[in-house]
Amino acid sequence: MPEPAAVPTPPRPPVPLAALLAREDLALRQIAGPREPDRAVHGAHASEMADPYPYLLGGELLLTAGVHIPGAAADLGSHCDDYVARIVAAGGAALGFGLAPVHDTVPRALATACEARGLPLLEVPPRTTFSGVARAVWQLMAQARHDGLRRVTEAQQSLAAAASRPHPVPSVLRQLARRTGGRAVLYGPEGTEIAAAGREPDSGAGPALARLARVVRPAGPPQAGTATAPAAPAPSPAPASATDTTGGAALSAYALGSGRGFVLGIAAPRREAGDHTVASVAAVLLSLLTGEHRSGSEAARSSALVRLLLGAAPESVAPLLGKERWQVVHGRPEGRAPDAVAAAALGAALGSPLVDLGEDVVRVLVPGEREPLAQPGWTLGVGAAATPADWPAADVRAARALARARATRAPLVRYGARPALADLVPPDEAEAHARALLAPLDETLAATLRTWLSLHGGWDRTAVALGVHRNTVRQRIARCAALLGTDLDDPDVRMELWFALRQG
Repeated sequence: MPEPAAVPTPPRPPVPLAALLAREDLALRQIAGPREPDRAVHGAHASEMADPYPYLLGGELLLTAGVHIPGAAADLGSHCDDYVARIVAAGGAALGFGLAPVHDTVPRALATACEARGLPLLEVPPRTTFSGVARAVWQLMAQARHDGLRRVTEAQQSLAAAASRPHPVPSVLRQLARRTGGRAVLYGPEGTEIAAAGREPDSGAGPALARLARVVRPAGPPQAGTATAPAAPAPSPAPASATDTTGGAALSAYALGSGRGFVLGIAAPRREAGDHTVASVAAVLLSLLTGEHRSGSEAARSSALVRLLLGAAPESVAPLLGKERWQVVHGRPEGRAPDAVAAAALGAALGSPLVDLGEDVVRVLVPGEREPLAQPGWTLGVGAAATPADWPAADVRAARALARARATRAPLVRYGARPALADLVPPDEAEAHARALLAPLDETLAATLRTWLSLHGGWDRTAVALGVHRNTVRQRIARCAALLGTDLDDPDVRMELWFALRQG
């Protein structure tokens, strides 16, 4: 029979077989096969089929009461060997044999076959049900998933804190080495080791990691051809990351997004769930840090900040940032509050290190000529490109665009900046009219009315945009109508109020 094609195991965290054997409530006992502490179980499956091969994905603990195994037969040994061989061929992790009601003991021929084929054989006592074993496997998987998420979250927080210290690059590498239990190295564009932290898990890990770093380092520009030799073909783009193993070390390399040839290398004793996510966070932070180091933009931004604090006008320090016009982008991650790592990642994705992390929103200054694109997992509001004198207004417009994006469940909304009839009215007269008309309203009511009008009087969408209950929206709008003494169902009234609110 031809060998089957390899089938990937299900995308869920495996659990060690040893952890299942350690459960006193199950009272499982291994009676044959190798005792490997790292043997992983990806699930539990009960089957009484004589050939379970077609029903296994690989990595399962197969549970059987031995219905298909004859109690006494001349070919019992051959039957058990064929049965175990098929389980091994399907990638089964272990076999659990339930005692009673079919067999009082585990057949000796089955134990012999498992020992010969290298398949762990567990004895399941009569009081332990197969569903109880399966439930225990899922409980251990849930705990492993929870532990993995907690490990990643703690690592993200510690890496973000390390990036804010006086010597951020060594601090990030030290924290990464501690989290992975190995050695973290930052390679420069020429392949030289710039900074490192931690201890190599294997004597040959260093040279092997340096070779792996060359795999992901971007190739230099192709050399031009000569009159006697054709031009060399353009090199294939390097992968963003690569993994390998050598001796007792798991190796990983990540090309940093700064685009200057920096590479992050990691040599760890083993590759655990969540390591890739932790390393990716470190790579994002190091991309920002190495980009600043190479361009000198960090010093320029520091100088701009000092001048602002000492009283300089924004337009006078803007040239230090290298651009005359900038866009304000407001971003909010889906389903959670933003943190420092998420803010840095958004800034890197939008191509700007000018990031401000607020309580529930991230603000990013993006060069005016760049087109901000929607980012997975984020809702974005984009203001029109503006000069420094108009940045405060651009910030307000980006906030309004974000509110509209959240209300309409759009990934990105741009604030419209085309000329309107309002441009025909002198700004000072428009502001005076707005102040007089809206004087009875406080900030909360004015903001509610603005959002409600922008969403064409939609109660539910306004509630979503403001993060309040729809009844609260109704009460506030009714209060606005009473204080203004007007009918908000009148389109002329709505138009005049919208004109006034836009001046705020």
